[in-house]
Amino acid sequence: MKRPSVKVKHGSMERWLITYADMITLLLIFFIVMYTISRVDIMKFQYLAESLNRVMGGGAMIFQELGPSLTPGISGTEIETPSDVIDKIEMENIRQELVSFIEKAGLAAKVSVISEERGIVLSFQDEVLFKIGSAELTPQAKQIIAKVAPILMKTPNYIRIEGHTCDLPIRNALYRSNWELSSARALATVQELINANGLSPQRLSAVAYGEYRPRVPNTSEANRQLNRRVDIVILRSKFKGSEAGGAPADGG
Repeated sequence: MKRPSVKVKHGSMERWLITYADMITLLLIFFIVMYTISRVDIMKFQYLAESLNRVMGGGAMIFQELGPSLTPGISGTEIETPSDVIDKIEMENIRQELVSFIEKAGLAAKVSVISEERGIVLSFQDEVLFKIGSAELTPQAKQIIAKVAPILMKTPNYIRIEGHTCDLPIRNALYRSNWELSSARALATVQELINANGLSPQRLSAVAYGEYRPRVPNTSEANRQLNRRVDIVILRSKFKGSEAGGAPADGG
């Protein structure tokens, strides 16, 4: 006796394979793109973020909410825009360039690069840039600043120059206090960046802290050497409101 034939709708049973194949293809493309930009390029990253946002539906930006803030004292969720993410990547690239320069120049024992919430801090012990009790840049200091300046020009962010001393009283006819010495050193560094290296004055500011912002306690000469310093601080974009003048000027 002949069995009745059963027609199977293969099209409906295998339709899920189309969705599965699309998902695998998208994942493959995503990982290929991420691999090709392993050395982050800011413009590529911005283009990728905008493209993925359009593909994912065009709602809220996919890089907008990155979880709770890690900054002490700030509760809740801190929302970061794509420009904030790009700023962080740019700052990290600058930090790496500064570290590379310091290592090649053999200055690692006297110069440090620190990543802080406010930005990147390039810290020079005073003897790298100045003679004891002086606010006149040495010839070596001018050469170092000339090599650092092109790196600083790669970002439009504000730059703050901070002068610091240790707690020993100043014994110099030119300066009546550590305030004056730290101020003169910060100003000398600013003027060198502007006059000899072409940085925009609108981006720069000078701050004097004297002996009152020590990095470590002034309990030994080794510690005092760490506290006698000039810091070049590249501020993150989100702190531009703390500097007078609004948005940074274009160019270096």
